[in-house]
Amino acid sequence: MEKEELLETIKEATQTFPKIGDIINGTVLESKTRELFLDLGFLGTGIIYGREYIEAGPIMKTFKPGDKITAKLIDLENENGYIELSLKEAGEKIKWDELKKLRETGEVFEGKVLEANRGGLILDISGIKGFLPVSQLSLEHYPRVEGGLKEKIFEELGKFSGQSLLVKIIDLNQKEERVILSEKAGFSEKIKKALSKYSIGDDVEGEVTGIADFGAFIRFDETLEGLIHISELSWQLVENPANVVKVGEKVKAKIISMENNRVALSLKALKPDPWAGIENKYKKEDMIEAQVIRFSPYGAFAQLAPEIYGLIHISEFQNEENMKKTLEIGKNYKFKITGIEPQDHRLTLSLIIKEDK
Repeated sequence: MEKEELLETIKEATQTFPKIGDIINGTVLESKTRELFLDLGFLGTGIIYGREYIEAGPIMKTFKPGDKITAKLIDLENENGYIELSLKEAGEKIKWDELKKLRETGEVFEGKVLEANRGGLILDISGIKGFLPVSQLSLEHYPRVEGGLKEKIFEELGKFSGQSLLVKIIDLNQKEERVILSEKAGFSEKIKKALSKYSIGDDVEGEVTGIADFGAFIRFDETLEGLIHISELSWQLVENPANVVKVGEKVKAKIISMENNRVALSLKALKPDPWAGIENKYKKEDMIEAQVIRFSPYGAFAQLAPEIYGLIHISEFQNEENMKKTLEIGKNYKFKITGIEPQDHRLTLSLIIKEDK
């Protein structure tokens, strides 16, 4: 044999010979008390015994001569000359290898919800626990809780116990035994396909599925869901979305944004814009009378006409406390218009008389 051929043969043998940590296959030779002997072919005889036998559990007693087994190599030669193997560790490695493959391919798969905690859901993924954060739930399953009360959110999450969800892995660390899942990422392709039928400006009809302090969720086209932000519910100032829409109510809305599979809808966009032509009625420096209707951390709102409001900025009062001492909700005051931007539906005011007498 030529020198080059010999070196190539040695190289191939080195590459094929297993090392500690590898997964290898064997055939059961004999089962004894807390000992299982395997035929590993050219490698010799392998053994699963002691702690490894006990940790593998009741399954060890079911093996009989001739059965094929996959195990993890943990010692090339123990004190008795056998190759020592672990069935439990092999199972764990196989599971993690499968999860790594799922992570790499981005494949969507099913996981069963074991329990809920205050941050999300714990799922069983082939015997390994994965964490599905609340933020990674699909819109369909996201808990719509007014005020974002943690106890209420936890209660809503508990309803998923025992259910199966379609998820994908977005983060994986075997050393830390961390598997982070996403349900909304699992639905992204499905949603993307459904959304391809729509464009910004389209009108849709759907059902109110949830109400939060920041707006309302509308389901349309069976699988799609959009958010109507509180500012898009009405041309009037809305303090509580529940005063405008109710869960289960059928509504029509306009698509105003489609970004990253998220749909933003508007109810007020279907109604005449009360700001249209407002520059013909109001101009900068005009003196007007308006009723204060609402306070906010950044100022007070005064109503000039139905659905037309102006903002008196908090800086006029230095702080919120002074503002509430100076102005009274429901009372009329005289103001000067300091700015008007019809296209942005924005009008600013300055108080010129502190109160009516």
